[in-house]
Amino acid sequence: MRKLSWDEIERPAPEEIPTLPKHPVRLVVHNVRSIHNVGSMFRTSDAARIEHIHLTGFTGTPEHKDLHKTALGAQDAVEWSQHDEPRPLLRDLKDAGYTIAALEQTDHTQRPDAAPADAFPIALVVGNEVRGIEPDVLDAVDLALEIPQYGAKISLNVGVAYGIAVYDLIRRSRTLLGPPGDEDRME
Repeated sequence: MRKLSWDEIERPAPEEIPTLPKHPVRLVVHNVRSIHNVGSMFRTSDAARIEHIHLTGFTGTPEHKDLHKTALGAQDAVEWSQHDEPRPLLRDLKDAGYTIAALEQTDHTQRPDAAPADAFPIALVVGNEVRGIEPDVLDAVDLALEIPQYGAKISLNVGVAYGIAVYDLIRRSRTLLGPPGDEDRME
């Protein structure tokens, strides 16, 4: 085994990214206070090649210079938008055919890797590092997804949780729907 050099790693050219097919997943980041968490989610979203990131509430945007420390340029590769309130956005996404899923611990959750076949396209909502997703936002979702945890703590960092959940959702989508477009690179 040998570690690959930077030049040996197959990846699309930055100018190619906008034309490549995306996985049928969107991210809604609501009231996440740490710009480093937001930057991490941008970087993960680029790696997962999702459709769009929606930043709501007081979540910081790529204009914040500290986001670049964790996003490492991904803020330029992933489409994003900023919205003051999440509920009108969630209604618009629902009207456009998206299932709205909360990444939250509730009394009725399922694992992201077991999302129903009709859940795609899906908009995944993540919330504040301390309070999670607010009850009025939770009232607007179609389903709740939860990552199984086996230790003493009952939560994960929001950026880490998103990374686990989005890759579970992508695997599920690819199993049910196949890869987006004619794409060999991601197999």
